[in-house]
Amino acid sequence: MDGVLIHDGARIDGADRFLDHLNELGIPFLILTNNSLSSPGDVRANLARMGLEVGDEQLWTSAVATAHFVNSQRPGATVFVIGQPSMHEAIEHAGLREGFDDVDYVVVGESHDYSFESIERAIALVGSGSRFVATNPERVNVNPDGLSPGCGALAAMIESATGVEPYFVGKPNPVMIREGLNILGAHSKSTAMIGDRMDTDIRAGVESGLETILVLSGATRRDEVGGFAFQPSTIVDSVADLVGAFDEV
Repeated sequence: MDGVLIHDGARIDGADRFLDHLNELGIPFLILTNNSLSSPGDVRANLARMGLEVGDEQLWTSAVATAHFVNSQRPGATVFVIGQPSMHEAIEHAGLREGFDDVDYVVVGESHDYSFESIERAIALVGSGSRFVATNPERVNVNPDGLSPGCGALAAMIESATGVEPYFVGKPNPVMIREGLNILGAHSKSTAMIGDRMDTDIRAGVESGLETILVLSGATRRDEVGGFAFQPSTIVDSVADLVGAFDEV
């Protein structure tokens, strides 16, 4: 989503035409984001304000993917959650139960206000045997006011204190991609991943066996691509260049 459809709080030129084109052709799609701060409903409303109309069912956030993953591993598990209301909402919708003592999982997502008390509790629970899952590995978030710690930074703190490595469900983990394919009823050989980041989007697509399309409208410059061991199938300036590209699908 970020860097592909929107950037710095505005719609990327041509993103609306691209989504309209997919809808006209009847090509199903999901909009993926590692950002777990907002619920699908909030993301949908934000995109609508920028002229991008999508449904909640077309939004696949790392919070929702993480909740689905935990429930797939242990249906109805008890979890201790650190994160925004969107994370708690995803946990509830997945059929999981929140707890404070002797929980099956500690789940960490993005937050605007991590509390030291919650971090201490998470460390105690992970140290005593609760499984440790986090939404996304990004350690730094870029916002209008500068940099702020991301989910990966908090997870690193808990890992350092406990010696337990977190399992990140979000990109580049292929788990998020495979479940997305299941939602779409699609096969990897007939699916493309479009993203602006080599380290998350393109890597996730490559490791999942998808065609990968890097757009240069976000985080990655063309001269940075060659330094990665994996390469995208195609590089374009933006999704506007893809209008008409799938006419033969």
